[in-house]
Amino acid sequence: MASNASSSGSFKAYERITAYAMFAPAAILLTLFLIVPFVLAFVLSLTNQPLVPRLETITNPDTGETTQQQAAPDYVGTENYAELLRLKIFTVDPLTDEDTGEILRDDDGNVVYERSRTYLRPERLEELIAFNLGETRYLLGAGDATFYRSLRNIFYFVIVVVPLQTSLALLLAMLVNQKIAGANVYRTIYFSPVVTAMAIVAVLWFFLYNPSEGLINSFLEALGLRGADWLQHPASAMPAIMIMSIWQGVGFQMVIFLAGLQEIPEALYEASALDGANIFQQFRYVTLPSLANTTLFVVISTTILAFKLFVQVDVMTFGRGGPEDSTITTVLHMVNEGFRSAQRVGYASAIAVVFVLIVLTISLIQRRVLHQEA
Repeated sequence: MASNASSSGSFKAYERITAYAMFAPAAILLTLFLIVPFVLAFVLSLTNQPLVPRLETITNPDTGETTQQQAAPDYVGTENYAELLRLKIFTVDPLTDEDTGEILRDDDGNVVYERSRTYLRPERLEELIAFNLGETRYLLGAGDATFYRSLRNIFYFVIVVVPLQTSLALLLAMLVNQKIAGANVYRTIYFSPVVTAMAIVAVLWFFLYNPSEGLINSFLEALGLRGADWLQHPASAMPAIMIMSIWQGVGFQMVIFLAGLQEIPEALYEASALDGANIFQQFRYVTLPSLANTTLFVVISTTILAFKLFVQVDVMTFGRGGPEDSTITTVLHMVNEGFRSAQRVGYASAIAVVFVLIVLTISLIQRRVLHQEA
């Protein structure tokens, strides 16, 4: 009995060691490439670290010689976060005539208000949005209006791209899963954009969207339709990038769905057919429930990839996120602040920390909701 107990204990210890050994590589990689960078970014976000370190002159009190060395960044606490997240609403009253007290109006009959900068400049804020209720104007100022516009754009991108790309990927997976001649050729064609560098794809579509010589406008004009200035108009720039992104990435989700479809036992479809289920009922009651875990992975991974939108916008708008910030994304804004225009690494790190927390929160909510539905 004692020998059996000792043998059982040794086996359990061996299982634990084996489990830790198999888990260790993933844990090490996650720590090195996820947790450690996040902690370093948080530390930098509490400083005013510039991209190029400042130099300070040090004088030797004994010899009088001076040398230059890199100055340590100053600790600023939560100032970067305060600037990034600050919002304030102002009530802007209409201008009135000093003699009559009547509200001033322009030639078109519109009420004249004080300039926005009268309120924003003393507070060191930027105009985010202004709207009227009656004859009173409300002005929303932000410490970093571009950050909030980037959040608006990226949420717009995610809300449109994730369901469309997921649905299209499932449709393509079902099509290429059919037992037809040349199925592997179609799978290769649909997947080939995924293995093409995003920068190359962006350049290709940049020329396709060319308003005067692009293939898309030429095709529309051949059909008697009017072409568009796709990347130069605020209303069409982001949808144009969405179309390109879906085209480039749908093959990845298609392959994942295809693997899930091939794991569904054929007996389930045969049993449902015997019960009188048509093709749509089989899709609803057999295919979708069987793909619950696959769909959960696809939706979460697609959401994370959508939030990381950067290369397409960087290449196709030359790093500006235009026109009128209609395509600026959070990652692009972070890169511009940290490495291009402002070169404020500490402030860019604060953007990164806030953005990671936003994406993590949304991913956890998605997982909980989709897991409950499954």
